[in-house]
Amino acid sequence: MTEQTYVVLEDRGVLALAGDNARTFLQGLISNDINKVTPTQAIHAALLTPQGKYLHDFFIVEGAEGTLLLDGDRARLDDLAKRLKLYKLRAKVTIEDQSEQWRVAALPGGAGTGVLGSDAGAAQAKDGGVLFVDPRLTALGARAILPTDGAEATLSGLGLRAGDRASYDVLRLSLGVPDGSRDLIVDKSILLESGFDELNGIDWKKGCYMGQELTARTKYRGLVRKRLLPVEIEGTLPERGTPVTLDGKEVGEVRSTIADGTGGRGLAMIRLEHLDAGGPFEAAGARITPHKPDWAEFQTES
Repeated sequence: MTEQTYVVLEDRGVLALAGDNARTFLQGLISNDINKVTPTQAIHAALLTPQGKYLHDFFIVEGAEGTLLLDGDRARLDDLAKRLKLYKLRAKVTIEDQSEQWRVAALPGGAGTGVLGSDAGAAQAKDGGVLFVDPRLTALGARAILPTDGAEATLSGLGLRAGDRASYDVLRLSLGVPDGSRDLIVDKSILLESGFDELNGIDWKKGCYMGQELTARTKYRGLVRKRLLPVEIEGTLPERGTPVTLDGKEVGEVRSTIADGTGGRGLAMIRLEHLDAGGPFEAAGARITPHKPDWAEFQTES
């Protein structure tokens, strides 16, 4: 069960951006509108290559004294910081890895929305940190960025108990929500194939940012031909990158997976033209059953 639990996400780290130009600096680089970020609102955004390919994604909240805290993949945080610093030039902004000072946690499902309500991205200050409803999908619950010392005491004080990371991943995968480079391919994936539009990771009115031209062209010319989809798995869990086949023809690729007690769940990139065939889809001998998430707006080829 995910209700009334929290899960410390040890694989997440925090970059802190501060200074007079921190917001204008980020605004020209990321896929979402930094002006949406306030003490009561968080966002999810991505950093792309100039060609519109995925590099990083992260959550952004406003911390004390207007500092912007970026919740990102800890293993790749150094790369994110280096890339941001390449564009810093004379901008009055500091970029600091503060991962040791913070703990990032998930408050899955009703545990999170019970504390903060059901508005995507709704945020509030708490014990020196920030609690916020997951801005991608409220069904995921909420997240917390809290000072390392006292983080678990704060979460326990909310009436939550420590939960299991696997249960959170089962929830995430069942909802069809990707988790950074576990599910997207760096320098290759594009946001619209991975649900970033419907999951509130793109602002279409903010103006230019890195990779904006390809992202907009893909949307307005209807160039999305494949999508990252939640799948049920019967059999041995296939490894990431395993081809998905239909009648012996390769039609997609497996991304992250997890056992769920009855088999397994995962995400797979599937070409939309094959979805109406109904299967059976296979990956390394396992049966794969893809589903269109409730939040997704794409149309199949029928």
